[in-house]
Amino acid sequence: MKLKNKVAIITGAGSGIGRAEAILFAKEGAKVVIDDRHEDEAKETVKMIEKQGFKGQAIAIKADVSKEEEVIKMVEKTIKEFGRVDILVNNAGIARGHQVPKTTEKEWYEIMDNNLKSAFLCCKHVLPHMLKQGKGKIVNTSSVGGLVALEGSAPYNASKAGLVGLTKGLALDYAPKGININCMCPGWTETPMAKPLIENPDISKALLSDIPCGRFAKAIDHAYLALWLVSDESDYMHGAIIANDGGWTVR
Repeated sequence: MKLKNKVAIITGAGSGIGRAEAILFAKEGAKVVIDDRHEDEAKETVKMIEKQGFKGQAIAIKADVSKEEEVIKMVEKTIKEFGRVDILVNNAGIARGHQVPKTTEKEWYEIMDNNLKSAFLCCKHVLPHMLKQGKGKIVNTSSVGGLVALEGSAPYNASKAGLVGLTKGLALDYAPKGININCMCPGWTETPMAKPLIENPDISKALLSDIPCGRFAKAIDHAYLALWLVSDESDYMHGAIIANDGGWTVR
């Protein structure tokens, strides 16, 4: 098992990519803290893990990680329950497709708070524990929208590009201290967030025409990448920005 005796916090793990990561990490031996602002969805992920025979390996924590006081409580609960934190996957985020003139100031901050500030806060309060341990793995989940522009989504692009910059800055600071911080950029994926687009025949056809491998990603495709990034196999990787998009960004 690649993550035996490791403790992982995964934000936004009540559905989609985060849920797939939580289940996979538990299978690989990790104790998993499943964060989501929707408590019922977080608890459902725990049930899914337990049904596969991994009882006692996962707990659900309701926390809005865009709020510092809730992040602090989440990390405190993790330490109280499991005694340490070895892995952090910043997966929580939202998608908004407004053009700038149609984006209100409130929507701008909502996007930045959920997609960028949340990762900053989680890193801020997890890093001190990793520094004490002398080792840790952090994965920030950006998007292909953090690498190239998505039409009509400049605020979203900005938030996800910010995650790329945050990852690089943190990696530079903490690589000498034994902490690996990397970033993955998923492409179009079959998750609840992307469901309205993927289930629209016209949009789906147009999107698939630009994906060289010919299919949308499944959440597990990204979970396997995250597993490698948080395992000992990636110990030499620091500040990498990895597109996992079926070849979409190579065009």
